[in-house]
Amino acid sequence: MARSADREQRRRDIADALLRVAGERGLHAATMRAVAAEAGVSLHLVQHYFDTKEQLMSFTLQRLAELMRDRIRKRAAGVTGPRGLVEAILAEALPTDQDSRIHHLVYTSYAMLAVTDPGVAAHPFLAAPNAMESFIAKQLAQGRPDIDPGVESAALLAMCAGLGAGVLAGQRSAEDAMAILRHQLDRIFE
Repeated sequence: MARSADREQRRRDIADALLRVAGERGLHAATMRAVAAEAGVSLHLVQHYFDTKEQLMSFTLQRLAELMRDRIRKRAAGVTGPRGLVEAILAEALPTDQDSRIHHLVYTSYAMLAVTDPGVAAHPFLAAPNAMESFIAKQLAQGRPDIDPGVESAALLAMCAGLGAGVLAGQRSAEDAMAILRHQLDRIFE
């Protein structure tokens, strides 16, 4: 049992190295060799845990969703009410600090890669955002039963994706993005 836990921890460590490389230099720079160097291990060891780069990327997508889930839980701890929960979730989807910047950059890179790479497209990487959209819709339905919660939830997530890209590109500050998000939530929860 301990050996299995060690194996999974090593796989997470390697995936975290991929996230750091991709967050700093882009997903295209996350070669197996670059990930091994970032993780401080041999290329052979990376290949022992992941036969192919596609396996490593798939596992890293799962790791990305796990990290996002943990960050949302932490941010939402102690938050009450539908509006507070929705704001906590969407705020975590914006690149407002180094960790969320890496998350947003790498996830967006995966999404763009999925447009042209059938192997990435086949990965169920939309499961986490779909679950987030569903959860937000439920919160919106509780807070505002007179609106279409599915449409509003999708619109909020799309807005955050656009705002996040704007922050990454330097179009606007993280503070401005949060102000826009709060403005929209004020409009919805008026």
